[in-house]
This record gives sequence, C-alpha cells and structure tokens, in this order.
Amino acid sequence: MGARTVELPEINGGVVVGVDGVKSARALRTAIEEANRRGCVLHVVREWSLRTAPRPPGCPPGAVPCLKDYETWLSEVTEKLSREQLGENQNLEFTVHVVHSRSPEALLAASERAELLVVSHSGGRSPGPIVEQCVRGATCPVLVVRPDP
Repeated sequence: MGARTVELPEINGGVVVGVDGVKSARALRTAIEEANRRGCVLHVVREWSLRTAPRPPGCPPGAVPCLKDYETWLSEVTEKLSREQLGENQNLEFTVHVVHSRSPEALLAASERAELLVVSHSGGRSPGPIVEQCVRGATCPVLVVRPDP
C-alpha cells in the first residue's frame, strides 16, 4: 500500500497550530502570540477521522452523518474556539483548515511550508505519539506546548 498524500489548502509561510478541541486551547493561544509577534498569518489545522471526531449535535444515536456534515461542524467549532482565544489579537489573520486524515499527516504536510509548527503536549509524562511524530518529521521548527492545568 502506497503512502497517502494529504491535500491542504495553500499554506505559504506563517504559523501552523494543530487543534483538537478545547484541550489544545493553550497551544492555540501560544500560536496566536507567535503569529502576532512574527506579523504573519496563523493556520489552525483540525485533523479528524470518523474514529476521532466528536459527533455533530443533532445526529441521532447509531447514525453516521455524511463527511460534509462532520467537516462543516468541525470547521464551525474550530473557528469559534480560535476567535475565543484571540483575546487582544482580534485583527490577526487566521485560516481554519479542517482536514480528514490520520494524525499527524496534515500537520507534517503543513510544516513543509510553515515558519513554525505548534502542537499540544498530551499532559502526561510523555508528549504522546502525535507530538513525537511531529517533532521527528516536521520540516520546520516545532514548539510543544503543555495544556492548561
């Protein structure tokens, strides 16, 4: 089986942050500060799969919504979280990328053209397999941020 290519909307520079809901809010705030400091765009990447994505509200138990419904809902939730974390940086340009892929494929693909990749530590003793893969495989500097206590 060949390697799968992850297609992302155009990412050309800027800071990329991997977001997985509220638990990565601190990494998102850190990425906002970095993008603001550098004067560049922020790319908020939300990777998802049917196994990892929370079920959209209103979806009946036992039903599986179509991929577009998942994508639309995750985009709305990620955009809302991003706006909430902007704080004083309301004028910062940011783009939300919702990517249906295995973690961390989209983050590694995004790192190819980013200035910095920001990822959230799992909070345990080890950073977690996704963070480890990003640190080993990213082509730009990686900043690992511990979650809020």
